[in-house]
Amino acid sequence: MTANIYYPVLEPIARDLDVTIALINLTVTSYMILQAISPTIFGDFGDMAGRRPAYLIAFAIYLCANIGLALQRNYVALLVLRMVQSGGSSGAIALGFAMVADITTSSERGKYMGLVGAGINIGPTLGPILGGVLTEFLGWSAIFWFCAILSVVWLVPFALAVPETCRNVVGNGSITPRGWNKTLLDTLRTRGTPRQPTDPPRPRLRFPNPLRAVRIIFDREMALILFYNSILYVAFIDVSATLGTLFKLIYGFSDLELGLCYLPYGAGCCIASVAQGYILDWNYRRTARRVGFAIDRKRGDDLTHFPIERARLQPVFPTLACGLVVLAVYGWVLHLETSVAVPLVLQFLIGLTITGSFGVMNTLIVDLNPKAPATATAANNLVRCLMGAAGTASIEYMIMGMGRGWSFTFLALLCAVLSPALWVIVRYGPEWRREKEARATAPK
Repeated sequence: MTANIYYPVLEPIARDLDVTIALINLTVTSYMILQAISPTIFGDFGDMAGRRPAYLIAFAIYLCANIGLALQRNYVALLVLRMVQSGGSSGAIALGFAMVADITTSSERGKYMGLVGAGINIGPTLGPILGGVLTEFLGWSAIFWFCAILSVVWLVPFALAVPETCRNVVGNGSITPRGWNKTLLDTLRTRGTPRQPTDPPRPRLRFPNPLRAVRIIFDREMALILFYNSILYVAFIDVSATLGTLFKLIYGFSDLELGLCYLPYGAGCCIASVAQGYILDWNYRRTARRVGFAIDRKRGDDLTHFPIERARLQPVFPTLACGLVVLAVYGWVLHLETSVAVPLVLQFLIGLTITGSFGVMNTLIVDLNPKAPATATAANNLVRCLMGAAGTASIEYMIMGMGRGWSFTFLALLCAVLSPALWVIVRYGPEWRREKEARATAPK
């Protein structure tokens, strides 16, 4: 939400700070750069030191940045603080999926990943509406005060009661957390209690290494998944990025009306995330029955000899086929400038299908990296954001050169032409995993 709530205030901020829109747009670009980089640092830190310390640091940074942004009246301060704000908020993205991986087994992970994905998708939907309303009635600084208040509302109960889940810190829950891995309530309850001699030593801390996320990108299977997932994300983000400009040009909507136009798209995204999660869990159980694999809901499943790629990606193929057809039709509907109801319905369907497709791959990425889910999610975010930045930078030029219809048709065809990558993952992924595990366990 932090990224999207900012869009309605670009022009008022430029006017008040007496700078050009081009300079204000630079604050959007710098935000996206940190959005790609920050999770690689917080992801590795969260896998090493625990989810609680990483979350607390990320949201403390985010809170301070929002207060500074609300008070600043200088362009340089705006640029720097927007980068700091992105560093804090984006760092938490990888941690959310990692916490799901900590507390769920593969057989039930889909629905929980879907719920987290739905929460993430609500932000881009409500952000432009909230930004427009707050700016219109309270001024642009109100959006930063709103984000600061929201972060405090989240941070206080988290610090008080949400337990540590990182397996590297608390194991399967049998290891008692210490220090800032403990909740404040537990700290108050156990104050003065001597440490048990059987408690294992604290995890050794080191400086977070963002290159760990980069190394994941160069794994054969992960490279294919991350690449195709990022292509789907480009299609997804280009629909969202062009909605405001195209609908204002075609239908002459006000800023508030444009904000409301994001609702069908966001609704489709949220429904897709939740529904696809349940479908993933159903298909996991179905695949397990077919291959005679016993599901262990208590200790989790050893996926070494289980075709997790097939279990996760099978539902993608029909969903993706429908989504790419709808994406191409959406472009031609905008080209013909039909009634606004038609593109809004198509946006809902695009959100329902395209989002469901790359949400499946987010789950698979966590499945394939159980020991470092936050770092793997950070790698996914890095590739996705960089590709998304390239996509949003080029889509306007594509529309000017190719027209609306052919631009979205090109995106649909690009996703279709590259879709055999999914078949390669299903066919060769299990073999590549076993080879990688054999290399990891071989004597040095």
